[in-house]
Formats: sequence, C-alpha cells, structure tokens
Amino acid sequence: MSDKTFYITTPIYYPSGKFHLGTAYTTVLADTIKRYKKFRGYDSRLLTGLDEHGQKIQEVAKKQGKTPQEYVDEMADYAKKIWATMEINYDDFIRTTESRHTKIVEEIFDRLMDQGDIYKGEYEGWYCTPCETFFTETQLVDGKCPDCGREVHKMKEEAYFFNMKKYTDRLIKFYEEHPHFIEPESRRNELFNNFIKPGLEDLCVTRTSFDWGVKVRKDPKHVVYVWLDALVNYITALGYLSNDDQLFKKYWPANLQLVGKDIIRFHGIYWPIFLMALDLPLPEKIYAHGFLMMKDGKMSKSKGNVVYPEMLLNRYGLDATRYFLLREFAFGQDAVFSPEGFVERFNFDLCNDLGNLLNRTIGMVNKYFSGIVPKYNGCKNEADKKLEEETLKYIKKYEEYMDSYHLNNALEEAWKAISITNKYIDETMPWVLAKEEKTEELSSVMYHLVENLRKAAIMIRPAMETTSNKILSQLGIENETLISYDSIYKYDLLQDDIKVIEKGEPLFVRLDADVETEYIRNEMKKTGV
Repeated sequence: MSDKTFYITTPIYYPSGKFHLGTAYTTVLADTIKRYKKFRGYDSRLLTGLDEHGQKIQEVAKKQGKTPQEYVDEMADYAKKIWATMEINYDDFIRTTESRHTKIVEEIFDRLMDQGDIYKGEYEGWYCTPCETFFTETQLVDGKCPDCGREVHKMKEEAYFFNMKKYTDRLIKFYEEHPHFIEPESRRNELFNNFIKPGLEDLCVTRTSFDWGVKVRKDPKHVVYVWLDALVNYITALGYLSNDDQLFKKYWPANLQLVGKDIIRFHGIYWPIFLMALDLPLPEKIYAHGFLMMKDGKMSKSKGNVVYPEMLLNRYGLDATRYFLLREFAFGQDAVFSPEGFVERFNFDLCNDLGNLLNRTIGMVNKYFSGIVPKYNGCKNEADKKLEEETLKYIKKYEEYMDSYHLNNALEEAWKAISITNKYIDETMPWVLAKEEKTEELSSVMYHLVENLRKAAIMIRPAMETTSNKILSQLGIENETLISYDSIYKYDLLQDDIKVIEKGEPLFVRLDADVETEYIRNEMKKTGV
C-alpha cells in the first residue's frame, strides 16, 4: 500500500428501514475524512454498503410478504438514494448478497476449515435475533440481551465453531504493541480488560435453523454466521481472492475503519482474529464513535423522537445538517440532539459568525474599493499582525485535529478563526479608516478580511463543500491555486485583480427559533408508532 493511499470504511448497515440521523453521522464522518484526505493529495477510497443476510432479514421480509431478496433490493435502492441526497462520495457500495462477496465468503470459510481454524460441534446457548449475537448465561443482563435489552431465546443446533482460543495470545500481543489500534481508549480498555484478557470462547460461525445466508459449500445445510459473512466485506470489496485483486493490493490494510460503539466487539475481536487466521495485515485503526441521543434517551419510534436526515435536509439544507452532526459529536462520545440545539447552531455559527462576516466583507470591499480586492502590502498595524499569527495558529490546530479524526475539534478551530476575523473588524473599524482617508491601512484590512474568508472556505471544504464554493464564488476567487489546501498557510497569494460580487445571496437565512423548534418537534412526533 502506498503512503499516499487512504482506505476508509463504514460498517455495512443492516437494512431495517429508514436511516435515522445517527446512522447518517457515521457516513457523513467517513465522507468528510475522505474528502479531507483527497484534498491533501491522497488517493482516497471510501467503502459503504448493506449487510443483507441473517435470520432477522428473513423474518422482516416474511412479515412484509416479500422474499428476502425483494426486501433487500428495495432497501439498497433507498440507501443509495439517501446517500446521493447527502452527497456521500463513496467509491464502492457493497451488498453481501452480491456474488463477488458470497463466492469469496465461501472460499474463506473453506480455507479456515481446511487449516483447522473451524471445526464441527453443537451449540447450545442464548441467542439474540435482533443483534445476531450469541451469549453465555453469565453475559445476559436480567436474562436479556446485554446489548439491546431484548428477549433472547435458548437454542441448540449442530454448528461449526471458530477456534478463537488459538489466537487469543496473539491478539493480546497485538493490542499491547499497538495501543492506538482501537480508539477511543475507553473502548480499547473495555475490549481488552473485559473480553480479551480473561480469555475468549470459541465462536459459533454457522446456523441451521434458517437458510437466508451464504451456504457452507462442504455442508450446505449450514449458513455462515452473519458476523463472519459481513466482516469480510472490507476485503471482498477490494477483490481479495478474486481474479482481479489489484484494489486489494493497493489499498489494504485499511487506514481507518469507522464503527458504532455497539459493534466494536465484533470489529475489535472477531475481525482482527479472522485476518490473523487468513495471514493478512490488520487495519491501522478502528474508531468506535458514540450514539446520537435525545434528551430522554435513545431514539425510539415508540417515544416519537426519531430524527431522520430528510427532516433537516429538506428544510435547512445539506451543509447545515452535516455541520451540526460533525460539530456536535465529540471524539468517541455520545451527542445529544435537540431542536433548540440545532436551531442555535444554525443561527449563531452559520448565520451570525460565518454568513454575516461574508456579507459585511463584500459590502465594504464594494463600498470602499469598487469591488476590487486590494493587493497584499504586509501588516500595516498590530491588528493585522495579530490576525495573521492567530489564524495560522488555528489552522495548525485544525490540521492536527483533522489528521487525528477529531472533526468536531477541527471545526471548532475553524470557527475560532472566523470569530477573530469578526473581532478584527470591530478592532480596526474600517468605516473610521475610510472617513479619515487612511487608504493604505483600509486596503490592508480589506485584504485580510478576504484572505481569512478564503482560508475559512478551505477549512470547511471537506465538511461543507457547497458553502465553501459559495464563499469563494462571492469573493471572486476562481484560480485553482487559491483553492488548494497547500495555499492555506500563505497570506500573500491574492495578487491578481479579484472582484467580489456586488451583492451576494446570504449563505444562511436566520431562523425563527420558536417556529423552527416547533417544526422539528412536530416532524419527530410523526415517527411515533
């Protein structure tokens, strides 16, 4: 794998219905990271898709009077439409029902069985159908699933098992040698101390009580367990073991695999062990993010508090929705959604801070310099120097946070740069400089305002490309060199005559807080059952 390639994956989603805003967060996060890496010159690749096998899919389809394939085909169409609406620039969308995947799952299962990692036995224990997960008696909480809290049922059937014990010591060693393999640290410690270090039980990897899944070629009454089937999508999508494995050779191992905290056990234990058994390198990092919560707990149709992306996209636009998600989620932690919080972010961050800065700047350049951006002539006062120094400091911190996937912190640094630019207007008082005919100082102020807006447009570009383009267009900046990431540290690049537009459309129109919070609440109530 080249140093300038970057492979990022989302979990492949279970197609249970419409994606809520929390599901959208994972993919928006992945898309933004991919855009940033591409912006920095990396050959970046993003994979997403659907996990379409398993007992619960078969049951849902039956309830709707459809075949499992008909059901997942409909859900795949929906998923692709919602990602297109959210402008997710994925490079591949894999479905576990595709032959390019199922054939390789069959091959992998045979290989693991032939080398003694999979053996035949009988399973007896507790199974949670919604989570597709087996549990021992001691793992249950009040007799129910420890993950989702729903009922489990006792099952006994012939099954194949993966010899997890064989790889426990090797996995422990890997964890110790790669302390940042799982992030955040709290999730790593949870896996290591609670599951890995005490010793792993062998994993049941087939079922015989249903038939919707990848069949074991040597014993076709067995269906491959979905968490073996689904996890290997990250390499089957690259052509692993196929006639054309060029993508696999180019992009594997993955640089970053994003998952929700509820499935970190599968990705942090099963997945690395499967890769070890296949003698493949492990991904560089697996990052488990938190949940999008409501003030009264998890989103639930029964509570009437589910938020779907469409609710916000149709009324407030894509960039405002993406910004809210990325800004609200602290690294690895849960975020809380409230109508008031969304409207506040929109009005204060997007309208007041960013939108007004652009409007005021364009208005003053037109008023004082007939719309032509003055040339850079250094720092003409202490305020100019301070603005440059502080902005470059925020840019450096922004870059550090983006490189470590702390996107909420990165956007916070971008808004610090926007905030000090607004403050700079108040400190330099261009209207006074104009009145006193201090043309040289006034031209320096106008230049610095335009230049800092250009830098802001570059910083927000991976998260809010449409808004970035609008800023640059209204400032009259079209030269690709001035839009490149490498130009962000320079203050003397606007040398050609650049003309701002006479009056631009507002980036964001201020919302009536009472009206909009009520609108969002009413839309949430419609999701109740």
